[in-house]
Amino acid sequence: MSTAYSEDLRQRIVDAVDGGMSRRRAAARYKVGVSSAIRYVKRWRDTGSVKPDRMGQPGGSKLDRHSAWLLMLIKNQPDITLSEIGERLKGERRVKACIGTLWNFFDRNGVSFKKNRSRGGAGTA
Repeated sequence: MSTAYSEDLRQRIVDAVDGGMSRRRAAARYKVGVSSAIRYVKRWRDTGSVKPDRMGQPGGSKLDRHSAWLLMLIKNQPDITLSEIGERLKGERRVKACIGTLWNFFDRNGVSFKKNRSRGGAGTA
């Protein structure tokens, strides 16, 4: 994953442009993309800061808003499968989530779906 250029480099680019250098020339001098130099100068003029925005997606899950409902669902029906939970979520809450999303949600909340030893495995044909 890439990281943002340092604020020091961004400030040097902005200072060079403020000193009369073109954005393209400043980008070439400091070995950054032209569009990056243009964005740094625009941000500086709009906000007075060259600090980068946060990178990556925001944390959390789309299921976090429904956590109480989901946890109550498995408390009331402990033998429900992830597929059934997904169908109920889609039907009752109008939220579409794949099994992996549901698995990650329950894993984060300390809920595991264990097989029961007394049920036994699949029999022979």
